[in-house]
Formats: sequence, C-alpha cells, structure tokens
Amino acid sequence: MLRRKPTRLELKLDDIEEFESIRKDLETRKKQKEDVEVVGGSDGEGAIGLSSDPKSREQMINDWIGYKPQPKPNNRSSQFGSLEF
Repeated sequence: MLRRKPTRLELKLDDIEEFESIRKDLETRKKQKEDVEVVGGSDGEGAIGLSSDPKSREQMINDWIGYKPQPKPNNRSSQFGSLEF
C-alpha cells in the first residue's frame, strides 16, 4: 500500500457561513419543536412519554417496536412438562 502525505484542509469563509446558516436553521427547528411540545403538553396529548402509568408506557413502547408479548401460562404442567412428583 502506498503512503502519501496528509492532505491539508483549509477553512474558507464560505464554509463558515454555510455552517452558521445550518446551525441557525437547526436551532429554529429545535425551538419550534419545543414550542409544539409545550403547547401540546397542556392538552394532555402532546406529552406522549410523560404518562405516569408504567403499563401504558410499556404498551406504547411495545406497539412502537412491534412487540406483541404472549401471556405466560401459570400452571405447573406447562412449566415442568409431564414430570410427576
């Protein structure tokens, strides 16, 4: 494999301006998103992850990832098979 000298990178004024514009755009989007969450939180529907019921939060996560848990049987024959004591 051939070795080459490191390439020198130069920071140009256009690059700085582009970075600043993208950063400002992201900040405004973040502010708008936070404002929507605050306004939606007063209705009770905007704050999805802030519910106090852990079962509903667990159910919401299961629905989100597509997990459908199967109920576990509670009888001994299903746990130990056909063993007799």
